[in-house]
Amino acid sequence: MGYITGIARNQMILFPESLEEYVDENNPVRVLDAFVDSLELGDIGITKSSPSDTGRPPYSPYDMLKLYVYGYMNRIRSTRRMETETKRNVEVMWLLEKLSPDHKTISRFRKDNAKALKGVFREFVKLCTKLGLYGRELAAIDGSKFKAVNSKDRNLSTKEINERIKKLDSRIDEYMKQLDEADTQEDVSGGCVESAEIVQIVENLKERKEKYNGYLEEMESEEETQKSLTDPDSRMMKGASGYDVSYNVQTSVDSKHKLIAEFKVTNYGNDMNQLSDMALSTAEILDAPNITVVADDGFNNASEIAKCLQNGISPQVSGSGGSICVPCDEHEAEEIVSHENGRGVHIKERNIVICPMGQVMYPGCYQKSGRQARYYNGKACAKCKCRCTDAKYRTFDIRMKKSEFSKEYNAENLYIRQVKIKVDTEITKTRKEIAEHPFGTVKRAMEAGHLLTKGIESVTGEFSLAFLAYNIKRVVNILGVKKLINALT
Repeated sequence: MGYITGIARNQMILFPESLEEYVDENNPVRVLDAFVDSLELGDIGITKSSPSDTGRPPYSPYDMLKLYVYGYMNRIRSTRRMETETKRNVEVMWLLEKLSPDHKTISRFRKDNAKALKGVFREFVKLCTKLGLYGRELAAIDGSKFKAVNSKDRNLSTKEINERIKKLDSRIDEYMKQLDEADTQEDVSGGCVESAEIVQIVENLKERKEKYNGYLEEMESEEETQKSLTDPDSRMMKGASGYDVSYNVQTSVDSKHKLIAEFKVTNYGNDMNQLSDMALSTAEILDAPNITVVADDGFNNASEIAKCLQNGISPQVSGSGGSICVPCDEHEAEEIVSHENGRGVHIKERNIVICPMGQVMYPGCYQKSGRQARYYNGKACAKCKCRCTDAKYRTFDIRMKKSEFSKEYNAENLYIRQVKIKVDTEITKTRKEIAEHPFGTVKRAMEAGHLLTKGIESVTGEFSLAFLAYNIKRVVNILGVKKLINALT
């Protein structure tokens, strides 16, 4: 008895098999095809959503989008690899009807539509909301670092630039001394050749020095402390494996099925000022104004927590127990008589701080070195017995850019109420299993732990594809292919 044999390669087939027969009816690629076809790409902002009357016909943006999402679903992010897949992968041949765009055309689609791709991600979120896949009661907010297209050597801090300028000055001085010695010892036989070489070296060193001085001027004008040369928007950050040039990506994950509801790409090294923006955006997208959000102690910022409370969102942040004073309507105002482990709340729109006892703190000084604005009220603090600080005067350090700091402030018609924050440990314990699941899947299973594009806008487009691919795979596992296709048609 022999082995199972296939069809001979030179065998002629009278009735060729169709591509449709190679793609099973439960193949997730059918969901991807149906979802993209259901979109109105022109309304989302995708370029070339309608073909022009003249010129060479372009590839359809629907086909290009299908190729990209398929790639991210199957750990294929390189445009060169995508081009290869169009010629050898039967699923891709079925999806694109045997079209094979070159890698430059594929890359150009992502570049030209980086901003609009987030709209595609949100369209799938809307679909999942209609299908009841988001619980809309509890969302976990978290941030994770993703390596940027910028090496450590191409990231310079103010200190490093000044050190390099100092070294250049030292080398210039050394060559100038050599030039002086060469001038005194120059003879007719050609000592001038060596002098000319030294002069050229000095000119090159001076050009490098001018370049670094230009970096310092740019950083001062932009109020930045570091400069990335390859990807200007990326920053040196501390991650799980040490320091690297990265982006800090924030996600909001619904607790029901661990589907990503919202995300945001930032270049801030920590999560201290990210809670309210993510929470408010999540509440708007899911149409859940009273949603509860949970986060770790990296988000423990009294001002951010207060902004959530102002907008009806219940924040559960590790380590945030106590009470804070929150701006409110006149009928909700109350007299503040006591406090418990209170912290000051910064009201950026009014440029004031409310202390735990409800006193208004006005801006006093700005520290350029620490990028901090200090707020205090000496008279109120001198008489206060709440002992929220051991200092004689209560001082709040609010980290902000110089351009955001202003001596102007407004405390008129300000009504406040004191809110006691109770942290539910049962909710905070669930944070890790909700928020970190998508990050682990995207980084490990989908092999998207490092970036391929540069700039916050392009990186946002890249994560729109990655998180859309993650959500599609999750929903296919939850509902199945046929049920999801029926919901799309």
